[in-house]
Amino acid sequence: MSDAAAMEACLLAVAEAGTDIRHALFDRFLAAYPARRPVFLNLDAASRRMTDETLQMLFGLARGEGWVWLQIAELVGNHRNYGALSLAEYDDFIEWTVEELARAAGPAWSAEAAAAWERQAAELKLLVRRAQAEWASALSA
Repeated sequence: MSDAAAMEACLLAVAEAGTDIRHALFDRFLAAYPARRPVFLNLDAASRRMTDETLQMLFGLARGEGWVWLQIAELVGNHRNYGALSLAEYDDFIEWTVEELARAAGPAWSAEAAAAWERQAAELKLLVRRAQAEWASALSA
C-alpha cells in the first residue's frame, strides 16, 4: 500500500468518527509555547486553518503534489509576520499533528500508517528548513 493510501485510510476513519484533532493539538502547542497565544487573534479560525493546512501538506507530499513546496514556502514567509518561529515550534506542531491524528484514528492506525505519516512528517520538516533558509537568504540580500 502506498503512503498516500495508508494516510487516506486514517483521514477517512477520523472523518467518519467526527473527531476534530485541532483542540488537543492546540492545547499541546499553546501549553508548550504560551508566548504564542496573543498572536492568535481568532484562535478558532487559526486552529482550523493551521490543522487543515498541515494535514493537506502531509497528504500532498505523499501524493507527490507539486503545490506543497509552494505552500510551505509561502507559509514560512507569512509566519515571519508573527515573529521568529523556531524550528522546534514547526517540528513540534508537525509531530503533534501526527500524534493527535493517530489517537483519533484508533484502530485504523496501523504500523504501516504510522510509518507513512512519519515519513511525510520528516519530509515536511526538511522542507520547512529549506524554506526558512531561502527566506533568510533572500531577506539578507
